[in-house]
Formats: sequence, structure tokens, C-alpha cells
Amino acid sequence: MMESDAASARGNVPQYSVSEISGAIKRTLETGFGRVRVRGEVTELKRYPSGHIYLSLKDEGGKISGVIWRGTVSRLGMAPENGNEVIATGKVSSYGERSSYQLIIDRMEFAGEGALLANIERLRRKLLDEGLFEADRKKPIPFLPSLVGVVTSRSGAVLHDIRTTIERRFPRDVLLWPVAVQGEGAAAQIAAAIDGMAQRSRRPDVLIVARGGGSLEDLMAFNDERVLRAVAACPIPVISAVGHETDTTLIDLVSDRRAPTPTAAAEMAVPLRSELVADLAHRTARLAGGLSRIMQTSRARLEQATSRLPDLPSLLETARMRLDDRSQRLDLALPAFVMRARSRLDAPVRQLPSPELIVSRATAALTAPSRQLPSPRLMIERRQSALRASETALVSAWQRASQRFHLRVERQRLSPETLNSAIRLQKARLDGLGSHLEAVSPRAILSRGYVLVQDSKGRPVTHSDAEPLNGRVVLSFADGQRGAKLDTLLTSQADLGL
Repeated sequence: MMESDAASARGNVPQYSVSEISGAIKRTLETGFGRVRVRGEVTELKRYPSGHIYLSLKDEGGKISGVIWRGTVSRLGMAPENGNEVIATGKVSSYGERSSYQLIIDRMEFAGEGALLANIERLRRKLLDEGLFEADRKKPIPFLPSLVGVVTSRSGAVLHDIRTTIERRFPRDVLLWPVAVQGEGAAAQIAAAIDGMAQRSRRPDVLIVARGGGSLEDLMAFNDERVLRAVAACPIPVISAVGHETDTTLIDLVSDRRAPTPTAAAEMAVPLRSELVADLAHRTARLAGGLSRIMQTSRARLEQATSRLPDLPSLLETARMRLDDRSQRLDLALPAFVMRARSRLDAPVRQLPSPELIVSRATAALTAPSRQLPSPRLMIERRQSALRASETALVSAWQRASQRFHLRVERQRLSPETLNSAIRLQKARLDGLGSHLEAVSPRAILSRGYVLVQDSKGRPVTHSDAEPLNGRVVLSFADGQRGAKLDTLLTSQADLGL
């Protein structure tokens, strides 16, 4: 009886293979739960080279494994980190090979405002330690940009407020890069827009990153690390205008200027044209007034200095009259002075024998009979004595005339040019007389190629037959004497070849 009961019990219990029971459990989990939202703290997070992310969600009472496939990571909505309290959305499935179940996650968001603030605070401390909030790295906003870049949503009132404010204050070109300002992919789009603005060929002079107000979850794209690092690396000055005046995001700390509203950001970007015109008019008036005062002061000083100057036309007329008087007196006195100076210089010359008389005397002495001629040496010495006496007389007369001339010049105060001209004239005359005297000198005759022939007793030999054959004679040249012996008498020029 007992054996029959055991057999009936085995027949009523279904039998499954391992694969069948794993598949049944998987189907039960997937059909029983469908899509679920699980809240928990991220732990055991691992990113694999394949791009998949494996993690676990835990709370006080349990832990569940989760996986984020590579194709879902970019659409997840946030970057999970260990310690983040999140709400993960996905479906429950099982992994039969390990007899385990897991949550396949396709969406994730921070769980509650406290978790969001804690994550923001951790990121703030991280960037603060890196120095991204330092004041010395913030760039100044240009005074009057020619192109204003705007990164915001195409729809909404933010873009309209910025454009109307710029148009009202000082019309400038506006370059819009439309992006999503909340939701999945918003942070990536904003970061790409900031980098793209910096890489344009015509780069904006200032960049406004703006959006309207919203909840903390709505503003999380502007607390994303990718956006913050893009703003920090942007070479363009960035003005952040995210949310309302009371909203604060991390982009406000990284950007170069923070505006409480998009309208205030546009007011920071461009100046008010009416104020510039008024300031320019005020400065122009001050400049014109200062210039007028300077000109008046300079004119008064000039007039004062002019009044102290003498009458220049009167001074010129007096000087001109004095010059004319001196010129007239000089024209009258100069000819008379020159005549008197010439007569004084000619007086010594008139006392000298005339060159013609000296030449005639020398010619008569040379043509006289040889027995009446004195010895050449005596004649030369006499001529030299006469020349020296004439030279001494000329020098004495010249010195006396020069002294009188210089004394007269000092009295008359002739100009140096007139004095030099008179001196050159008298010097030329003296040089001419010296040349005449030198021309009649016996030494000058010898220097022209003539030779004085004398016998052994110093008597001149004037005939070719005056001395016997082979007789000794002395030849006197201009620079010295040579001895010679007479040869045969030459009867013709042809005898020179003998």
C-alpha cells in the first residue's frame, strides 16, 4: 500500500530540465513584472571595454544586480557613479547560466532633490580643487562685441528676450546655436555647442549660455561635468544666465560672468547706446571747453610777450640806414686808400735800377774784350753781393711799406678781403722784379747750359787757339767746376766722329 502511494506521488510532480526551469523562471519574471522603476544606491559599478556597464542597486534590506547595455549608455540621462541614489527604469530578467536575475536598465535619474544636491556638491568640490572657480582665470567681457553668440533653446522666451534687449540697447549680430536645455542628451548638446562656437571661423566676441527657470531636475544639464569643463576651456568670454535670480547652478561658478536672468545677460553683453552717446557728448563738451581755455591762455601769453618786444620795423629801418651810410663811406674811402697804399709800395721799386739798365750793363760786361773782364768768380761774387744788397733793400722797403700799410689799415679799418687783395697785388709786383734780377745773374746764364772756360791761372779762354794742344783748362758750370784737356782743333761738325 505504501509503495503505491509513492509511485502516485512521483507521477503527479512535473519534471523539468535545467534549461526548461531557467526559461520558465525567466518568463515568469519578465511577464510578472514587465517594466519597473527601482530606487537604490549605486554600488559595484564597473565599466567594461565593450561599453557595457554592470552595477548593483542596494538599500537597507537587499541588493539587485543591473546591467546597462552599450547602446543605452548614451541615452541614459546621467552618468552613474558609486554612491549615487538613483531611480533606475527597466525590466527584470534572469541569467540562466548562473541562476541569477538582474535589472536591464534603459533609463536612470537621481532619486530626490537631496541626492541631486549631494551629487552637485561632490562635483563642486572636485572642480574647486582643480581651480576652475578661481577669479584670476576669468576673462573680461568685451566692451562692444560685434557678434554675440547664444546657446539656448530655439523655442521659448529666452531667445526673444535676449534679442529684443540687444536690439534695444545697441543692435549687434546674434548667432544662435540651438540646443535642448533639459532632458536626455541636453548636457552633451550644450557642451558640443560651446566647443563649436569656439571653433568657428568667425568666432563670437562673447557667448551667452541661457535657459529659463525650472526645477532642480530641469537644471541638471547645467550641473553636468561635461558642460562645466567645456565652459572652462572655452576661449570666448562666457556669460551664464540659467534659471531665475534665485537659481544657482555650477555653470554660474565656472563662467566668466553670471547674470540673474537672460535679459540681464544681454545687458551685460552690450552697452546702452544712449548712455554711450550721452557720455561721448559730455566728453566732447569737456574737451572743447578745455581746448578753448588752453587757446585763450596761450593767446593771452602771446599778446603779453608781443607787447614786450621792440618795434621790429623801426629796428630794421635804423639798421638799414646805418648800413647804407657805412656803405657810402666805404665806397668813397676805399679808392683813395688804395691809391695811397699803391704809391707807398711803388716808392721802393722806383729807387731800384730798371731791369733794362741792369740787362744792358750785364750785356756790355759780357761783350767787352776778355782782358777787360774780371774773373768769373769775382764777377759772380759781385753779382751776388749786388743781389743780396738789392734783396736787403727790397725786404727793408717791403717791411716799412707793410708796417705803414697795416697801420693805415688799422686806422681805416678796411675789410680783410680788400687787404688781402692789395697784399697779393704788391707781392706779384715784387715777384716780377725778382724774376728780372734773377734772369741777368751770371749764375742764371750758366744754368741755361753755358760754360766758363779758364786756364790754369784763372784767366778766361775766349778763343779756340788761345791755349796749346793738350793744354789744361777749368770748366765752370752752374753747380761746380771740372778740369779738362784741350784736344785737336775741329774744322767742321764731321770731325766729331773722329
